[in-house]
Amino acid sequence: MKKEIVEVDEAKGIFKVTTTDERFYSIPSTNPVTGLPEYKYIPSVTWITGYVYKGIGFYKWLAEKGWDEAEAIKLEAGDKGSKIHQAIENLILGATVKLNDKFYSPNSDSEEELKPEEYAAIMSFKSWYDEAKPEFILQETTVISEKHNFAGTVDCVCKIGDQLYILDWKTSQYVWPSMEAQLSAYKEALKEMGRKVDGVKLAILQLGYRKNKKNFKFTEVEDQFENLFLPAQKFWEKDNKGKSPKQMEYPLEIKLKNDPESKVEPKTTSEATSTPKPTSEVQKSAKKGVPRPVKSK
Repeated sequence: MKKEIVEVDEAKGIFKVTTTDERFYSIPSTNPVTGLPEYKYIPSVTWITGYVYKGIGFYKWLAEKGWDEAEAIKLEAGDKGSKIHQAIENLILGATVKLNDKFYSPNSDSEEELKPEEYAAIMSFKSWYDEAKPEFILQETTVISEKHNFAGTVDCVCKIGDQLYILDWKTSQYVWPSMEAQLSAYKEALKEMGRKVDGVKLAILQLGYRKNKKNFKFTEVEDQFENLFLPAQKFWEKDNKGKSPKQMEYPLEIKLKNDPESKVEPKTTSEATSTPKPTSEVQKSAKKGVPRPVKSK
């Protein structure tokens, strides 16, 4: 069975469904034929931008690691990023984050303490905050483009000095074209939702960055909605158009239909889990310590 994660935003009536290879947002809608309420499934920005060409460096890395190892590394990186995002959200809301605090891990489906590397990335966020002195306007905000059929979660919209930024935190040591496409899509969705985005810049904040002493890197990127996101969406549609989350219905209990003439009585829970009693004479003898009879050849 595929692992499934459902995240609910009760205030907006939106929920996000994630399986191992498919990611959807769902919003309340109305069936155009019946007029009855239903849910409309919208693919996530990150799923679509996975179809952006990543460059020769990525494919060399993939060939070196092999598919299975590369997938394991991606899962671990995604888990790390999820915990760091949760911790940063707490910091922005005014909470204190401690080394032994626990955050939800999608991989283990449980609360886990921060690893040293994760805590170091959060420390680098604090260093950036002290230097940049941002004013946070939006954080962890769901955005939807019904016109272009995608949805996503914006990490942050903030003002640094007089400049407004749509900002995404990353734990990657590289800035990939897919990240530029992702931020570009967020900007387009915010515009569609009525937010003023004229003059807004896009930037990626790499946390736990190992190539400088600050341990973070702030990189402005260009709006690539037309050049990268929309072409990637065409490739995505070729493979996935018409898909929706896999749904299954499960009964609350399971029971076999017994033959009316059967004399077998159903066992109670305690009887079903207890050690079966010996039924043959050989088993009875063995239980009493009597040697079993040896068959002659």
